[in-house]
Amino acid sequence: MIIERTHLPEVLVLQPRVFGDERGFFTESWNKARFDEAAGAAVEFVQDNHSRSSRGVLRGLHYQIQQPQGKLVRVVSGRVFDVAVDLRRSSPRLGQWVGVELSAENHRQLWVPPGFAHGYLTLSETADFLYKATDYYAPQHERALLWNDPHLAIEWPLSAIDGAPTLSAKDLQAAAWRHCPLYD
Repeated sequence: MIIERTHLPEVLVLQPRVFGDERGFFTESWNKARFDEAAGAAVEFVQDNHSRSSRGVLRGLHYQIQQPQGKLVRVVSGRVFDVAVDLRRSSPRLGQWVGVELSAENHRQLWVPPGFAHGYLTLSETADFLYKATDYYAPQHERALLWNDPHLAIEWPLSAIDGAPTLSAKDLQAAAWRHCPLYD
């Protein structure tokens, strides 16, 4: 597995080795020892999640202000543009973001550590999105950051969806950057 640091060094792109032939393929999608070495800490996952979205669905930018979750995310069917935003007040990269295309074809995974907001835009007809989380879902602590806040200037590939993204009621009411609770 090749592990690359992004310009937000805590956010990692994992590129597993894929062995394929006429029968299909095999890949090791998770190896704790290799991941812990790259992350520089022991990471424990407590919850696995699976979501399916249609083209143009934008989920996020979500985070839990208490019980923050680290997430290891991947796509097993379809294609998404996945985004992590640094929300750590103590970080020199506060408010910066990284975006990576994840797909069933490229097998890439993204590590979004605690202290970051996370979201994705579905680029294919549908996408099955899997993620491991380091803490349990706690709806009372969940927050949403406005996906298109001008302060963030995230370059969502909206041309790939032919129109405006589809948002949940929660995401339509997301907080602007200036009102967003941050981590210490």
